[in-house]
Amino acid sequence: MLEFLTLKPEAFGLDISDLSLKIIKLKKKGGSLRLASFGQGEIRPGIIKNGEIKDPGALSKVIENSLKKVRGEDLKTQYVVACLPEEKAFLEIIRMPLMEEKELKSAVLFEAENYIPLPMEQVYLDFEVIPSLSGPSDKIEVLIAALPKKIIDSYVEAIRGAGLFPKALEVESQSIARALVKNGVSSFPVLLIDLGATRTSFIIFSGCSLRFTSSISVSSQGFTKAISNALKVSLTEAENLKLKWGIEGAFGIEEEKKLEVQNQRKQVFEALIPSLTDLAEQIRKYIDYYQSHTKENNLSRDKREISKIILCGGGARLLGLPEFLSSQLKIPVELGNPWVNILPAPLKEIPSLPFKESLAYTTALGLALRGLEYD
Repeated sequence: MLEFLTLKPEAFGLDISDLSLKIIKLKKKGGSLRLASFGQGEIRPGIIKNGEIKDPGALSKVIENSLKKVRGEDLKTQYVVACLPEEKAFLEIIRMPLMEEKELKSAVLFEAENYIPLPMEQVYLDFEVIPSLSGPSDKIEVLIAALPKKIIDSYVEAIRGAGLFPKALEVESQSIARALVKNGVSSFPVLLIDLGATRTSFIIFSGCSLRFTSSISVSSQGFTKAISNALKVSLTEAENLKLKWGIEGAFGIEEEKKLEVQNQRKQVFEALIPSLTDLAEQIRKYIDYYQSHTKENNLSRDKREISKIILCGGGARLLGLPEFLSSQLKIPVELGNPWVNILPAPLKEIPSLPFKESLAYTTALGLALRGLEYD
């Protein structure tokens, strides 16, 4: 497990993005896991920009206020597992000769200099050996992760300023994969797409590890702005229309009788199509890059071709989005289940956090799972 700071007390998950934060606390109950607490808070524009904290003190206050408003059980721990911004992280898988753990650490540090585009003294570096699903080998795969020290230090400062203690910090993509990939293993490459308010992250997971990550500027907030501009309505009304209609109208949903409603639905659909087409093109580009890159490593076709796309994040709630992307990409697309490693199936207890709303809590749920690992 890649980790930059580690202690062993009980902890909750804290997902910090540019414009919001999410809080999740899980608990063990009768040999299984349950949701104990959850909450969220809005972050004023400018406090965080592109993953970089500009005002740690202001962020500390947002965290403090949000902790007081959590739903469910009161938070009785000051320990937290928080995510680090994907766009500031450098992740790479390297192949190394099989060697002893002490030798591996120094060898990885030496090899990492070839992949990290910053001086090593300016970053925090961590790594993990990826378990092999194909049996013993004289080579091992190692996932290395590095972030600038100034980025990590600012997150630690903000968290501690809120009276909390960071049990662990990890890159956002790790938390998402932990939440969405059942038992942390996939026999084929799967593309996880986190559609957030200010950006969209692509995460390719295969075997027991991340294989590729990237972020683009296409965002849920951008979809709302497109509707606002096209229909000449406020951002609040545009957001409501986006969630109400989405792009379902393109897939044979029964039409409303009133002409006014039909026109509104059509306008929302037409406003969204350019952004969604752009999203599909970007996805196709990154899939092609990954599959051509892995082809160079002589992997078999079933080991390199993306077989499924899983959506998460608040933007994944857009009606008709899985169907649209599947029709464009000719790949099965589905909404992720961020409870897959938490709640039993079939569910015997409905969580107080509704499923569609929980898509926006995917990262926080993955962090909360991490918070229980050492308990």
